[in-house]
Order: sequence, then C-alpha cells, then structure tokens
Amino acid sequence: MKPTKMRNNLIYQATFQTKSKQVASPLSKELHKKYGKRSVRVIEGDSVKILRGEFKGVDGKISKISTQKNSVAIDGVKKEKTKGDKFDVYIHTSNLIVTSLNTNDKWRILKLEGKDPRKQPKTQAETVKEESTKQVPKETKVEKTKKEEKDE
Repeated sequence: MKPTKMRNNLIYQATFQTKSKQVASPLSKELHKKYGKRSVRVIEGDSVKILRGEFKGVDGKISKISTQKNSVAIDGVKKEKTKGDKFDVYIHTSNLIVTSLNTNDKWRILKLEGKDPRKQPKTQAETVKEESTKQVPKETKVEKTKKEEKDE
C-alpha cells in the first residue's frame, strides 16, 4: 500500500480515542515555559488565537469541538448566509495557538504539570463527596423476617 494511502487510513479511519488525541493545538510561549509541554488537547473554554486563514489574528474561547473534522468553533467567529442567518465556522486545530487554559479540570492540569493525578492527596471536599456516595449494605431477606418475628 502506498504511504499516502496508509496515512489517509490512519487519519480518516482512526478510532475515536485516536481522533480525540488529534484535536490538539500548540501552547503559547508563556504556557510552554510554565508547563514544559508544546501542545495540549483543546477543550471547551480554552482561549485561543487564530494564526492562519480568513480569521487570522482573532482571539476567542472555544465553544464547540468536532473530533470528526479535527476542528473547533470559536465564539465570535461566524459567517453570514445570504438570507442573513449566521453559522459557526470550524477552524482546524493546527491553525490555532492556545493562549489560556480552562482550569476546571484538575486532572488535566496535574497531567500538564507532569504529576500523576492518581497519587495526589484528596481534598476534604472530595473525601466528603466519596463518603456520601458510598452505599449502605442492604439487609437480606432472612434478617428482615427475623426482625418481623421479634416485632410480633
């Protein structure tokens, strides 16, 4: 099989897990120095700057992600149809640079810093949450019948 055909198969027939990894953009110089990584998988809420294309130089936050197209929709980047309707323009992630990260996901930030998220100490809120979600073991039918006999 020709190399170009192999490459196309790897790109266009990739599994969802592989496609998800391909939706990545390079980090800005400041973030690159801070985290020691060149690129990161983009998520909704990251601030990016467009480097190429019709909307070059535009800054905005990511509003939607399309793993199928390896591209993202950015707030404020829209085109207008002839009837006046506006629609999102999807921009390939290779044409973007991440200027600030969405820090809601603690797991993602720990991975970026090079730490193992599984070995991090849990916060007090997380331990309380885990305790509240633990289920109390249910009584068996035999125990219930014994209790009913005692009541009578």
